[in-house]
Amino acid sequence: MEQVLQLTQIIIAISVAFVWVFRLDNVMIEFKQFGLSDLVRNFVGASKTILATLLVVGIWYKELIFVPAVMMGIFMIAAQYFHFKVSNPFIKHLPSLLLLSLCVFVAVMSAQ
Repeated sequence: MEQVLQLTQIIIAISVAFVWVFRLDNVMIEFKQFGLSDLVRNFVGASKTILATLLVVGIWYKELIFVPAVMMGIFMIAAQYFHFKVSNPFIKHLPSLLLLSLCVFVAVMSAQ
């Protein structure tokens, strides 16, 4: 089960890196659609990058897993809120919903 937990941590980290590096143009469009400032977007991007890094480091230092997983989950809940706020179709909700599920799994498994 530990290998599944580690793989999930890596999947979350790679997903965050992919979105905030290779799909930044899409992120910029979405944040404008949500009515959020560039400052908020930069804060969210930096925070998610730091949390994703901590999840990877948590492979070696288990005490670093729970808090970043919960905080990343909170960002995913916020993403769900904003997708609902602007009435996006379900397909737009899906990535953050899947990442939220993975974050919950990581948080629960690391708390045991």
